[in-house]
Amino acid sequence: MKKILMAVLFAAFGATAAMAQSSAGDVYLKPLIGGTLSTITKTDDTKMKFGLVGGAELGYQVTDQFAVTAGALVAMQGTGGKDNEDIKDFSMPLTYLNVPVLINYSIVPGLTIKAGIQPGFLLTAKTKYTTIALTEGEKDEKSDTDVKDLMEKFDLSIPVGIAYEFDDFVIDARYNIGLTKILKTAGSVVEPDGSNISTIGNSSARNSVFMLTFGYKVPL
Repeated sequence: MKKILMAVLFAAFGATAAMAQSSAGDVYLKPLIGGTLSTITKTDDTKMKFGLVGGAELGYQVTDQFAVTAGALVAMQGTGGKDNEDIKDFSMPLTYLNVPVLINYSIVPGLTIKAGIQPGFLLTAKTKYTTIALTEGEKDEKSDTDVKDLMEKFDLSIPVGIAYEFDDFVIDARYNIGLTKILKTAGSVVEPDGSNISTIGNSSARNSVFMLTFGYKVPL
């Protein structure tokens, strides 16, 4: 399945590049930057985590109403956790290289809805938390653990969203619906001092990400 998706993506980029050579003015590059609010589904005691996202998308205006875009975005995702008697400040920051391929439909001039498919490739994965000292005189201990080996390296989601354009500036809001699990096996990612963190313990856990970006369309 991964090979098929990669072939589709390369074909999309290749087709867009070919159209850029033959249809000058209809192709544009859109650098963008913004923020994410993310969490992980099918887990307990999680909360939204803020992150950053940035990259660029290449687009081709097929008709006045339809456009196709393909992009490369580096996104900070993951989840936060609620404090308990053993730990506090738990977070699981995940960084992905996402490659959204979208169909864009203009409802009215300036207002566009979009949907498509988004393969993602895991770049970094950590768990961060502070173990609470239970004995007087001891200090809280901070932990920063690399857990990339416990995670699936490939992620697939369906992005849906809406965008508003004015003078080539674009405000884009999307929700990425995770389709694939992010953990290789069931169970907790980390157990500090024998205390089980069940926050990320579900093998069916998936990414859930809201994204708001600001971009600028540069004609090619």
